[in-house]
Amino acid sequence: MPAQKALKALSVPGVKPPSVSCTDPNCPWHGSLRVRGVLLEGTVEKLKTKTTAVIRHDYLYYDNKFKRYEWRRTKKHAHVPPCVDVKPGDKVLIGETRPLSKTVKFVVLGRLER
Repeated sequence: MPAQKALKALSVPGVKPPSVSCTDPNCPWHGSLRVRGVLLEGTVEKLKTKTTAVIRHDYLYYDNKFKRYEWRRTKKHAHVPPCVDVKPGDKVLIGETRPLSKTVKFVVLGRLER
């Protein structure tokens, strides 16, 4: 069994570091992947593979023509490290990273609620 890797100190409000260790190089907690840019909240729609999830992000948009707000949604693909346990329906926090593939530019930082 490999030695326990040191946990990086990410200052993300509302997210506790995972208690399980992993050896994924694209893990923001145990690997070398840096989180930069925006942090978004969303709901896990489906897990495409073991390591990729589709996240639905709902947001308010101000329509200038009609002077009112409307709800819009978009789907983001995010990398799921093995140390973070998520299932469809979970509310998660995702952070922007460098492009990991053609469509994956976010990583799941943690689960907010189930």
